[in-house]
Amino acid sequence: MRQNPGPHGSADKTVKDIRRATRKRHATEEKIRIVLEGLRGEYSIAELCRREGIAQSLYYSWSKEFLEAGKKRLAGDTARQASSPERICAVKPAI
Repeated sequence: MRQNPGPHGSADKTVKDIRRATRKRHATEEKIRIVLEGLRGEYSIAELCRREGIAQSLYYSWSKEFLEAGKKRLAGDTARQASSPERICAVKPAI
């Protein structure tokens, strides 16, 4: 038998809505800076995440996305260079 959520059901929804609205959104440049700092290896990932106020799982998902995007970009450049016709510049003869 299904029970009505009662007064607590609406409170839970309100709390979730507040958390969703106040969740910090990181700029792309900030994500890249944090990932590059982690890749440098000067600090442990745990220390970096503590300092930046993010979860380690979030750092690892950002770094995975960063590396995959770089991999795709490099693969795309290689394919584009290999498939693009070479430009031949015609030189006017000197008169």
